Amino acid sequence: MITIAPATVPALSTSGFAFAALTAAVLAPFIFLTIGMHRSDLASAFPAAMVSVFSFSYIALPLACLVQLREQWRGSFLILYLLLVVWAGDIFAYFVGKSIGRHRMSPRVSPNKTWEGAVASVLASVGIGVLMFHYALPISTALLNAHLIERRDGIFANDQISIAEVVVLSVVLNIAAQLGDLVESLIKRGANVKDSGAILPGHGGMFDRIDALLFAAPVLWCYAAWKVMLQ
Repeated sequence: MITIAPATVPALSTSGFAFAALTAAVLAPFIFLTIGMHRSDLASAFPAAMVSVFSFSYIALPLACLVQLREQWRGSFLILYLLLVVWAGDIFAYFVGKSIGRHRMSPRVSPNKTWEGAVASVLASVGIGVLMFHYALPISTALLNAHLIERRDGIFANDQISIAEVVVLSVVLNIAAQLGDLVESLIKRGANVKDSGAILPGHGGMFDRIDALLFAAPVLWCYAAWKVMLQ
């Protein structure tokens, strides 16, 4: 019987996910093109396959990163950190940009986004990120006591991350989130639609709620995977 040391489990999970994601991304074009050959309207086969491959890489793989991130050490805490950093940046960008925004960031893609809002978004994300890791021990302890996480899922003593590393990571995640927001706006303009759906009236659709996460989640997964490989 082969016994796997607990410390190697995240590394095996991370490497296995990376291999599976890469394999799926390589095979996706061939699979969707093969499916497209069975369409009654062959003129739409290639465009449909192209959209399917794009959707798989743009939506499915980033969301899969969230699932695998949960399986890593400190996974639950990192996901909570990611959500709060992205949401805080989004909220501050909206209110600051709406109140004092004067310089448009990308008028052709998203006319309502301003540089003032973008700066406020970065500062908010950094602030939330620093607070999250500064109070990582009490937050993790509270979640553990509430039976919401296991000990491996939180950050406890002798498992802290430097403030400088948190600041850099929060800035990078915020930039990725803002790019995700802009890319989603670009897709809607390309499709000539105002909202991505009608499931959430007044919010622009479900796509608008996860657009930032689609860019930020893979970034955080790469960071967590890098930390795992260094162990």
